[in-house]
Amino acid sequence: MFTKIKRLTALIGAILLVLLYLSTLIFSLMDGALAQGLLRASIFCTVAVPVLLYAISLIYKVLKGRGSSEDNNSQNSTKNEQKK
Repeated sequence: MFTKIKRLTALIGAILLVLLYLSTLIFSLMDGALAQGLLRASIFCTVAVPVLLYAISLIYKVLKGRGSSEDNNSQNSTKNEQKK
């Protein structure tokens, strides 16, 4: 089940990036007072969104790793106590 969620999240992220690239291209071709601000926002989001997604995935891996090692340690200590 976790792999399905992971794949769905990756697909949504890829679609979001394609839309950001497309919006950057469209805003760069537009002419007007609002176009320059939209282009800057689009370029910022094109850089910031992948960086934030990567940071979130790293934090998740670290927190997930901590929880599993603590669970493993508690299970190992319980097994050792039962052997004695």
